[in-house]
Amino acid sequence: MQDFDFVVIGGGSAGYAAASACARGGLSTAVIEGGAEVGGLCILRGCMPSKALLATSVRAAAVRHAAEFGVHAEFIGIDGAAMQKRKRALVEDFAGYRRSQLESGRFTFIRGAARFIEPHTVEVRSFDGELSKVRARFVLIATGSTQFIPPLPGLKEIEPLGSDEFLSQEHIPRSIVILGGGAIALEAASFYAGTGARVTLLQRSSRILKDADPDASEALSEGLVKSGIDIRTNIQLLRASKTSDKLKCIEFDAGAGPEFICAEEVMHALGRVPATDHLGLGAAGVEVSGSAIKTSPTQQTSQPHIFAAGDVCSPLQVVHLAVTQGEIAARNVLRLIRTPVEPLEETDYRLKMLAIFSEPGFASVGLSERELLDSGRETLSASYPFNDHGKSMVEGFLDGFVKLVVCKASREILGATVVGPHAAELIHEIVVAMHFRATAGDLARIPHYHPTLSEIWTYPAEELA
Repeated sequence: MQDFDFVVIGGGSAGYAAASACARGGLSTAVIEGGAEVGGLCILRGCMPSKALLATSVRAAAVRHAAEFGVHAEFIGIDGAAMQKRKRALVEDFAGYRRSQLESGRFTFIRGAARFIEPHTVEVRSFDGELSKVRARFVLIATGSTQFIPPLPGLKEIEPLGSDEFLSQEHIPRSIVILGGGAIALEAASFYAGTGARVTLLQRSSRILKDADPDASEALSEGLVKSGIDIRTNIQLLRASKTSDKLKCIEFDAGAGPEFICAEEVMHALGRVPATDHLGLGAAGVEVSGSAIKTSPTQQTSQPHIFAAGDVCSPLQVVHLAVTQGEIAARNVLRLIRTPVEPLEETDYRLKMLAIFSEPGFASVGLSERELLDSGRETLSASYPFNDHGKSMVEGFLDGFVKLVVCKASREILGATVVGPHAAELIHEIVVAMHFRATAGDLARIPHYHPTLSEIWTYPAEELA
């Protein structure tokens, strides 16, 4: 039996951040990682590999549309092997650095699958089957998420791509049907559309990105359709099958009776679910909602000495928030050990962010206009389109808009949305403004260089000031 002050289950971004903080604080710390590869979801099967593939697609789309800018170019195709080689090199570089951090000796790094056998003790099964026990004063669960596979009849038999398999494909299909309308589905759709593939997106709800404001999801849909993506909403999925010539088909009902759509490939991208099934949470007395771990704002579970961070519990499955939650959990563990009378730190979701790297892109910070209206707050909003903004017109980015939402009384910025070019970059100006609780007037008074994409924020800011 090994004993530690703090044990982290999961060696991804949240787990590493928490372990580092507690080790620096002088706690005996261990990280248990049960994955075949070390690095965490973001590095291995999420943020970094997907953006590496999207970088290829963006360049392919630029070549395909070069004539608009007076450039003579011919798009011949994608070298899938070269694309994957570049992606693997980048991922290995990132993962290698994470491995070196985990193996640095600042804390104990244990390889194997962990499972609670009682609230303070986990059993670890190594890759060769050996069992050992680890006891901890405090525990952080940070095991991430796994792809959700819809229970669609026939889907397994047609061997579809999932979000994990998509990232390793060298072959670019001439046509693909993508199931889903969230971040993973939209980024995959943009990747394939950029390469020239025929893309059909089947979304079960009435619009893509259903949790965003309607004006944002509609503008994003319009931009994606312009890029060549066929988007069909209000879909009831019925079954999957193959044709005699090996095309993969989805049968669905959009309200007018069963229809079929067939393509060279099908991808299910209906999101991810917390990876908690293997943890023995019942033995630890940790409460869950579905597969998600219930946590308080202090990141504590129903067992006060057991914390959780990242996709296993988060309202948003994004890496920066996972890191924040892991660091807050670590600081709270240190408080409980050193000065237990001090109040614990809570995760602040005021600056919650989401970014989707589609073309056009989407990004948001804070509360949406709909969320603010539902909460009863009196607000004002203003937006400005990219097709009337000088720099975006010069660059050929004509889809989408930016929107600010402010408190009606104080004009403090409460939320913002971008649908358009470089959305994930542009949103950070408003993140900084909101961090300092800036008003629309504060933002309007800040000089912006001309011509830049970022100066588009001054127009809604001036209107709301």
